[in-house]
Amino acid sequence: MAEFGLSLLLERGADRILFDTGASGVFADNAARLGIRLEEVDVAVLSHHHFDHGGGLGRFLEVNSRAKVYLRSWPQGEHWFRAFGVVKRRIGLDPAVLERHRDRFVPLTDRVEIRPGVHLLTDLDQGLPRPQGNRYLWVERAGTLERDPFDHELLMVVEGDTGLVVLSGCSHNGILNMVKAAVRHFPGVPVAAVVGGFHLIGIPGTMAARRSEVEAMGKEMLRFEPYVVYTGHCTGSRGYRILEEVMGDVLQPLTTGRVVEC
Repeated sequence: MAEFGLSLLLERGADRILFDTGASGVFADNAARLGIRLEEVDVAVLSHHHFDHGGGLGRFLEVNSRAKVYLRSWPQGEHWFRAFGVVKRRIGLDPAVLERHRDRFVPLTDRVEIRPGVHLLTDLDQGLPRPQGNRYLWVERAGTLERDPFDHELLMVVEGDTGLVVLSGCSHNGILNMVKAAVRHFPGVPVAAVVGGFHLIGIPGTMAARRSEVEAMGKEMLRFEPYVVYTGHCTGSRGYRILEEVMGDVLQPLTTGRVVEC
């Protein structure tokens, strides 16, 4: 079953790492259909503090009684989607879940290796533009709305046999910035794969970026010479089609239930 959310399971040797938990408990139902035992997950990672990536946290923490959940800092303020001056919708994590399972979370302020060869990065490059769709995303602090700075986003990098596997949730800091950060932290190591959403959507059903910007993104991504790029979720169908025109077979769809080897 598909929903607007992201949840990935990484299996590396004996380690099982859950990356995000989707928008609800649907990810757990899908795991069961695939024969994945969530109670055997060793560690979980939350890419950022939005519900479509952490909405299933409560379900996971009930099923799995031991795995720690790594996330960037501790949530400060309520997260909102806001558009046209009248639409305002909460999109943050459930504070009751966070408080009830507080001892299960590991807030990060710096790079950490959570398993051999599996790294979480918090120092993300800012040299290239961020997604245009970020303009609809806000944080409320002390009763005041401010643009979300996305200081709650992290990046997972896995050292694979053929190079780096770079995993992002929504790439609110910009996927090119994030791949640059991975390359900077691991100089001389090629990028084997990039996996995740690129946040090219704006309001539901639209693409926030211009065609020329998406085309330029695709061309820049190819400069990293990845073997494969898997994307979906907040990339959106229109953004995907434009990237595919530029990137050809390097680009592959990230769909519910897909199993890949990197």
